[in-house]
Amino acid sequence: MRLAVALLSSTLLLTANAASASGADYIRAYGAQGVNLWRLANRERIKERHISQRPALVVQDNSNIVFKADTEESNEFPDQWFTQPIDHFSNSSDTFKQRYWINTRHYTPGSGGPVIVLDGGETSGEDRIPFLDTGIVEILAKATGGVGVVLEHRYYGKSVPVPDFSTDNLRWLNNDQAAADSARFMSNVTFPGIHEDLTAPNTPWIYYGGSYAGARAAHMKILYPDLVYGAIASSGVTHATLSNWEYYEIIRNAANHTCARQLEHATLAIDALLGVPYAKRYLKSLFGLEDLAHDDDFISVLETPLGYWQAKVWDPAVGSTKFDQFCAFLDKPILGNDSVSSLPVGHEDRLVHLPGGIELDFSILNYAQYIKENFVSQCDTSVEDCFGTYNDSNFLATGLDQEWRLWLFQVCTEWGFFSTAPPDPAYPRIVSKLLTLEYSSKICRQAYPAGKHFVVPPMPNITAVNALGDFAIAADRLAIIDGEVDPWRPCTPHSDYAADREDTILQPFKIIPNAVHHYDEYGLKNISNEPKDIRKIHGEMIVFVMEWLKGFKAPSSR
Repeated sequence: MRLAVALLSSTLLLTANAASASGADYIRAYGAQGVNLWRLANRERIKERHISQRPALVVQDNSNIVFKADTEESNEFPDQWFTQPIDHFSNSSDTFKQRYWINTRHYTPGSGGPVIVLDGGETSGEDRIPFLDTGIVEILAKATGGVGVVLEHRYYGKSVPVPDFSTDNLRWLNNDQAAADSARFMSNVTFPGIHEDLTAPNTPWIYYGGSYAGARAAHMKILYPDLVYGAIASSGVTHATLSNWEYYEIIRNAANHTCARQLEHATLAIDALLGVPYAKRYLKSLFGLEDLAHDDDFISVLETPLGYWQAKVWDPAVGSTKFDQFCAFLDKPILGNDSVSSLPVGHEDRLVHLPGGIELDFSILNYAQYIKENFVSQCDTSVEDCFGTYNDSNFLATGLDQEWRLWLFQVCTEWGFFSTAPPDPAYPRIVSKLLTLEYSSKICRQAYPAGKHFVVPPMPNITAVNALGDFAIAADRLAIIDGEVDPWRPCTPHSDYAADREDTILQPFKIIPNAVHHYDEYGLKNISNEPKDIRKIHGEMIVFVMEWLKGFKAPSSR
């Protein structure tokens, strides 16, 4: 794949600027096809074969490769570094530098104010700095007179402990090692410019995370209750699963009714035509993908616009309107005939008659034009090069520029979340029945050949995640906050599969109306200017954290 030297929700979040999205964002939103899309969006950066944001490599005496901080212009949140062992559970002396940032605007020495730490999750920690400045960390630090911290996750950003992302070198990227990083940081860190001891458990630490990091926040409260005084899991995906078909079901039910019906109709029509040999090539040609060999690769490209749903954010400065634009494009009248748009999808007056007796609702032709203009047009080689997923060699590059390998490795080993169609082919759906578990998971076998020290399992060990509480995860001073129309809500404690529970100060359990992915993480300088529901959740978070802190007693004073 020549374009393979070129891109893959937050969170975590697909932004309006695709090139700013992380590899994990693309994998979460687009599954196996996400690697191709990530390469397309980042082809120029990757072709240069250097990473402008990486620090210089330094080899320590123990031959462990770590990163040295870049020389940066003065700013309020400069890079800070904390030494961690690569393996917390062996006698190895190898270490790496974990990066973090601090906000001390509101801290008064001797006040006993808490530390609010935000878990960076599966992206560069730099992507989380806005939350340190105006988002949830700043909001809670200001309300409590505390120190705000963003802690970068091992392997992401500049917290990279290895020289490349081969299978063997990724073996320390797992839940247990990452949790141990956070625990060691909390109990040992010395903050620059602060001369008093703020380590846990003698200082109350409130652990916040969104999405995957939200699950980590909940897990930290379960695994290290003596260090984590309180935790807030926002859109925390505490239920790992293999087939994540419910992701699309949320979108189908929450999207504009007309748009959802058009997608349902298009999906059924396209699946039917793919079963007719003479019609299949013509159908693919409408989308500019007639030379894409495998039908499941074809439908995988067609599902791409659905990933825009997760990019919705209440703050227009960071959110995307691309999903709504896509829906409007589907409904665009053909030949200026506005009257047909009001007819039911599939009505005979909406049908466009094509060669070979093929009849399609006009929205499918709009769908085809959208895919050609927004995705196929970005391909400067063959469509097989750009969108094919059956050539194993396309996924074997292991350089540090192949950041998509990180979250995908976590998916393939412990988390799952493979994008699939509903298990019942007759179930209403907006994705093709060809989007199977076998198709979505085959990239795990392609990208991670067996190493000398580690072998990726045939299917991820999701028990490692679910054993920590699953849908029922709960503890005193563990808050669960989710979005009503978040496509990840089926994997959170607010899932329809989970038991309902009471919302209390000690165990907050809150749903944000009409919210998508970790909406509470974002904030404005003046929270009074935020939308009503966001203002409300921020106010409630301040209240329950302040109440939690009233009951804190350091172990030495108990």
